[in-house]
Amino acid sequence: MDISSFADLDRLFDTVKREHCRLDILFANAAAIEIAPFGSITEEHFDQVFGTNVKGTLFTVQKALPLLGAGSSVILNASIAGSRGLPGFSVYGGTKAALRSFARTWMAELRGRGIRINVVSPGPIDNGVIDALAKTPEQAAYIREHLGDNVPLGRGAQSVEIARVVSFLASDEASFIAGVELFVDGGMAQI
Repeated sequence: MDISSFADLDRLFDTVKREHCRLDILFANAAAIEIAPFGSITEEHFDQVFGTNVKGTLFTVQKALPLLGAGSSVILNASIAGSRGLPGFSVYGGTKAALRSFARTWMAELRGRGIRINVVSPGPIDNGVIDALAKTPEQAAYIREHLGDNVPLGRGAQSVEIARVVSFLASDEASFIAGVELFVDGGMAQI
């Protein structure tokens, strides 16, 4: 499905409502990533990245809202690019900063409903994105080799490491955590 398509979102949430009546956990994980250095950003690039990452996330959560009750958890997947300047990622970083703002604002607007909204901001993840962004296999190998230069733990995260944090934020063990941005970045944005 295309989360920037209202028809696709309506179809999704109609199915959830029909089959389950409610939604307890929503992990909004939208990521259109394309490197475009400032000065070479096109309107198409901007529209595509903002359309998926910002518009898609906003309307995914808004359309899910009638299905979310007290105790529900919404986790927005942002990125360290939203708070750390990364060359070539100004549009992507702007979209992820918008998600952090959404979490703060929505927590204020939904005060009293018992819905928790939090943000996970991963650093580099070794899940195929590096291969997709690199122009050659050699460039991908170089990026992986030099992650240690930027990540204090010396490597990119594995997808399961991010999933564990999302699972925690969705669980009752995080029942009094709301409105936070949790960095899962091996220390990259912290040092």
